[in-house]
Amino acid sequence: MKLKSLLGGALLGLAVLVGLVAWIALPWPALLALAVLAAGWMLATRSGRQAGSVTHVGISTLPQRLGASSVVVIGIAGVVAVLVALLAMAEGYRQTVSATGNDETAIVLRGGSAAEVMSVIERDAIVAIAQAPEVARDADNRPLASPELVVAANLPRRGTADEDGSVQLRGVDPVAWAIRPQMRIVEGRDLEPGRRELVVGKGARAQFAGLEPGSEIRLGSDTWSVVGVFESGDAMESEIWGDAGIVATTYRRGSSRNSITARLSSPAAFSAFKATLTDDPRLQVEADTTAEYFARQSETMTKMLRIIGIVVGSIMAIGAVFGALNTMFATVAARAREIATLRAIGFRGLPVVVAVLLETMLLAAAGGVLGGLIAWLVFNDYSASTLAGGVGQLTFDFKVTPHLLWNGLKWALAIGFVGGLFPAVRAAQLPVTTALRAA
Repeated sequence: MKLKSLLGGALLGLAVLVGLVAWIALPWPALLALAVLAAGWMLATRSGRQAGSVTHVGISTLPQRLGASSVVVIGIAGVVAVLVALLAMAEGYRQTVSATGNDETAIVLRGGSAAEVMSVIERDAIVAIAQAPEVARDADNRPLASPELVVAANLPRRGTADEDGSVQLRGVDPVAWAIRPQMRIVEGRDLEPGRRELVVGKGARAQFAGLEPGSEIRLGSDTWSVVGVFESGDAMESEIWGDAGIVATTYRRGSSRNSITARLSSPAAFSAFKATLTDDPRLQVEADTTAEYFARQSETMTKMLRIIGIVVGSIMAIGAVFGALNTMFATVAARAREIATLRAIGFRGLPVVVAVLLETMLLAAAGGVLGGLIAWLVFNDYSASTLAGGVGQLTFDFKVTPHLLWNGLKWALAIGFVGGLFPAVRAAQLPVTTALRAA
């Protein structure tokens, strides 16, 4: 008998776990359909109307149990706030990196290179790639292809005395601006070719000290002048830019470059551009659209941040479930006589179960809304930085999106369901005579 009971409990637990996973994964139209079906059941059936009556009674007594109910609301709010904040970090990182590319530009790296810093392209290959017929040209018939250097430079972090951070220094030629029309100088001026001058992204300026226009910083063995600040609305804002030839001289890179970014004659020309490079025996390179390249660069970090968010959220959710269990078991015990009286006058067990679950999930929904509001107020557009591509720090903003808020609410309801299920079943199974005597 005991084995049978344990087996039944294990099967129930497995069913609940599978149901929770399905609940989290369901899109909102499916959940809306479930809500409509539940409302229809409560309006059209006797058991449903009984469940509605019991739920109304329970909700009307919530002010008398404000302290215990607040434990559930605050606990679930904490879970949702942390979960949404961590997922907002992943979403902000993904949006910032993904926004850097598009289908109209292509990036070329040495074959087998996963990122710019791992790639080296020699001068002869650079010339051949720039002359590909699919590369767009400017009004003077010059190819819109930008060979670029990427190196790591150490600079003191803003707000710290002796702590240095890594910033991505990109060596460019004037054509780089024509390829990226979203780049614009917002303070100071553009750098002049052939001089040790830098323009810095807004994100880099916010993270590192000494990057104000007019200041001088030391990179490598040379002193550089900061002459301007640019913004682009993407990952480039975390970089500092200098003249490609001067950067190559400072870091002893010769005539080689890490990558070539080219504007194509049209988005449809990419396949032909890639075929042209593949068919040229002089070249051992790989090409991607910048949209594909930067989306791939964001995948690993985004997945890691999401996993951290879900793991931390799950651990906190377990604590919130126990808080809900304690509260609802105490609620059921305090309402034992009331529930027993309802059972005695003809109310079935199912309406009692549904009523306790609805009450718990109402508290959970309140906690979910509160937690989502806290996450949005505190973390939306909050600036942070992390290492990107192993080269420099990427500055990005947390993004609390409606999708994340919806997921947080679903997590809250799932916690409420688990926290209310077992007390609800106990309330329905409690013998009427026992409950009346105990009360």
